Amino acid sequence: MILTVTINPLLEQRFTFNNVSPEIQNRNGKLQLAAGAKGINVNRQLNILNVQNIALTFAGGTYGKLFRDSIKNDGIDFSLINTHTQTRICSVIINSKEKSVSYYFSENQIITKDETNKFILKMEKMIQNCEVVIFSGSSPGEEADIIFPAGIEMANKYDKISICDTYGRHLEKCYSATPRIVHNNIEEVVNSLQLNLNDEKDKLVFLDTLYSKGIKQVYLTDGDKNVYASNFDFYYKLRVPNIKSVDSTGSGDAFVAGIAYGWHNKLAFDEQIKFAAALGTSNAQMVDVCNVPVDKARKLAESIEVHPIGKKIKIIDDTPN
Repeated sequence: MILTVTINPLLEQRFTFNNVSPEIQNRNGKLQLAAGAKGINVNRQLNILNVQNIALTFAGGTYGKLFRDSIKNDGIDFSLINTHTQTRICSVIINSKEKSVSYYFSENQIITKDETNKFILKMEKMIQNCEVVIFSGSSPGEEADIIFPAGIEMANKYDKISICDTYGRHLEKCYSATPRIVHNNIEEVVNSLQLNLNDEKDKLVFLDTLYSKGIKQVYLTDGDKNVYASNFDFYYKLRVPNIKSVDSTGSGDAFVAGIAYGWHNKLAFDEQIKFAAALGTSNAQMVDVCNVPVDKARKLAESIEVHPIGKKIKIIDDTPN
């Protein structure tokens, strides 16, 4: 069982138009409601990969009820902590002619101290019954900032694999809690920690810094640029296939689902990262978020190469003479 923990959920109002112009009233858009946020996206992709999973998240108000209905419609198992404020929403405008997508987010909902404490109690029980726990997405506010670090510490306490994919105020505290695995978008790291990660040397120093904190695997993605990764103190660069991107939203989440899939199926590191990158790349070619077919990802993974940087793992020939 893979558990996702999402503390800033989202109800998407997806409007699809044949064409969109900012200078006129755009009418007759096809409306679809969908559950969003990074962790929920991971659940959706894990369902496609046929991996048993469950989501823990918040929901409140009328939008929260619609969010709950959307999760049910997606076939995602879930557990909710109710909030006194509305679940946030996002209007997604899809221009079919131009194959472009725009996003307009509402303000975050307010999570109280009492709601945070209830969430943490529920989270500890669920972590004990999972194999892998994924902490995904942003935090809605200061009261909720303690949730991910607390959850990572619980995962370590109960000897569970933890994957952290977050950004913002609480990022440094999440690192200090020592998740087993970290995925980050480079732009999000730079904006959260005010770091310089412009060249390869900067990225390798950052990977080394995270390893020194006890983080065993790190994956740094940057859109269509190279992926940098570490497996303990071995470092790798992966060249992302050149594709025509339609909408990159959710590509990092598809990548994280691939990492979780790799751990669940005990894939070798190079197989795991290639499959994860193939999921993320394939997602960028689609308007649907985290709905990548397994066969499509596997086919693309065959064309991806992983190159070691610096020292290489020594392979011992222990075959009988």
